[in-house]
Amino acid sequence: MCGLAGFVGAGTLEDLRAMGAAIVHRGPDGEGIEVDPSTGVHLLHRRLAIVDLAGGAQPMWDAQHTVGVIFNGEIYNHLELRAELVSRGYVFRTDHSDTEVLVHGYKEWGEELPSRLNGMFAFVIHDRMRARLFLARDRFGKKPLYYHCAPGFFAFASELTALLRHPRVPRRVSRTSLKKLFAYGFIPSPRSLYEDVSRLPGGHQMTFSLAEPGVVRIRKYWEFSIEPPSSIPAKPEEVWGEELRHLLSQAVKRRLMSDVPLGVFLSGGVDSSAVLAYAAAQLPKGQVQTFSIGFREPSFDESGYARKVAAHFGSTHHEEILSIERARELVPRVLGRLDEPFGDPSIVPTFQLCEFARQRITVALGGDGGDELFAGYDPFKALGVARWYDSLVPTAVRGGIRRLAELLPVSPENMSLEFRIKRGLRGACHAPPYWNPTWLGPLDAGEIRELFEEPVSMEDLYEEAIQVWDSSPSMHMVDKTLEFYTRLYLPDDILAKADRASMMCSLEVRSPFLDQDVAEFARRIPHQYKYRNGQTKYLLKQALRGVVPDEVLQRSKKGFGIPITQWLRAWNDDGFSRGGAAVGNPAWAAKQLAEHKAGKRDHRLALWCLLALEYHGKALA
Repeated sequence: MCGLAGFVGAGTLEDLRAMGAAIVHRGPDGEGIEVDPSTGVHLLHRRLAIVDLAGGAQPMWDAQHTVGVIFNGEIYNHLELRAELVSRGYVFRTDHSDTEVLVHGYKEWGEELPSRLNGMFAFVIHDRMRARLFLARDRFGKKPLYYHCAPGFFAFASELTALLRHPRVPRRVSRTSLKKLFAYGFIPSPRSLYEDVSRLPGGHQMTFSLAEPGVVRIRKYWEFSIEPPSSIPAKPEEVWGEELRHLLSQAVKRRLMSDVPLGVFLSGGVDSSAVLAYAAAQLPKGQVQTFSIGFREPSFDESGYARKVAAHFGSTHHEEILSIERARELVPRVLGRLDEPFGDPSIVPTFQLCEFARQRITVALGGDGGDELFAGYDPFKALGVARWYDSLVPTAVRGGIRRLAELLPVSPENMSLEFRIKRGLRGACHAPPYWNPTWLGPLDAGEIRELFEEPVSMEDLYEEAIQVWDSSPSMHMVDKTLEFYTRLYLPDDILAKADRASMMCSLEVRSPFLDQDVAEFARRIPHQYKYRNGQTKYLLKQALRGVVPDEVLQRSKKGFGIPITQWLRAWNDDGFSRGGAAVGNPAWAAKQLAEHKAGKRDHRLALWCLLALEYHGKALA
């Protein structure tokens, strides 16, 4: 796992080194730099050594010095690709570096290279023969890549902090992106915090011409889209269950590839328990280490389940508690280091988990992706009720029903009934394409209008969610919701959170559920085998019977939430008003905080976004 940065055009070696200094945490084990004076191409790579410690330095070139690469990530099928390339006459100079597969793979397959890769990656290839740069991100966008393009200038980096170190990259904050932060809880791709900086979406590749500066071509090479089979097996649970078990076992095995110590993040839920089960089956007994974070608040704490699962599989288990006192210490450290504001409070325990695990390991396997691929979230349970509400309740009375629901006493419990009723009604006030983002987001369109004190169009605010809903080939709401989570929430919230939190600690996190073969399998499974009769992850749970303990399969989902409702009632007030001032309305922020502290309303997500803006104040100055 690494960090990369570079530019074409005006700039100095000092500018390049400054960009690299901003992402040392992504690659503390070494730095590689290459400058081509003839084309103005400047490449920098920061390395976190995981595979082929001796031979994996970058930039890495072919023997003729015509194709070079800087690469962030892991290619899990690199041994198979290496064997195929060797059979075609390519000579490898490294022992088992996955980076060198990119060099020769590009020479053999050109722009078809990304579609052949099973892994997580963001890379930049300097093709001297064709006078161009070729950039790509993995299918789900696990590894980040930002860029700025202007006449005669092009710059890119793994993080915005690095990109902004170049003096030619502008810092004009996008008001639209800030509104979307409050609408979704994250800034959706291809947007970034800044007007003239974009994020290359997952499953996309781009070329920048060196012969015709400014000519950029972006192409989507893959997108998650539900495509059920034309026929269903006679015994689908058995047939598909066996296939899924094989694919998950294979995916975990691929991700055990490492020349450094590794372990497993364990919550005690279905997904992380499955990862541990397959890891424990393939490693020597007692070699697996597991890590979890607990809470003092019982409705949020899963540490007891994690301990039971660890004992069942014989892992060496480690755990820490996240208290409000520790959270007060971590929040400035985490939010102050993020390259753009982030509205998901669970980044704090994620960071603590990564920092804690990094004391013993350099690579961790986690369960990210299981909920998105196999329908594991609570909103799937709300779809039927929302459809009934949408068809039977007149639009004119929905606002009144929602206002009545807001009178319910605020509960601090995790996923309380009060919270679900209020969230459900908030989404159901609108047409179906708006349900998922309004259920998920910190504020609705009316509240965003108040905060920013300017007109807000719902169509513009939620354009990404509308596009996903309308473009889904399926007409069923479960499939449309699955695509919302896999194409928006997963890459720009879950995976961004895991990447930033882990890379702050120089830790690599791998996600077996997002293996290419597992994802392609999930695309083919009809919705009724993912969400059935109120049961989430139906097929996955059926497939894992006998693999993980029944207690794990039967327990309800908690999610990696934190007791932020209670904690914010005891938080310092200053940061929220300054966060409100950043978007123009500190009085609105003060009102929200007062209501929250008095227990009248639950504004936790909006207040968290304001806090994120406060700690990101330097970027907004």
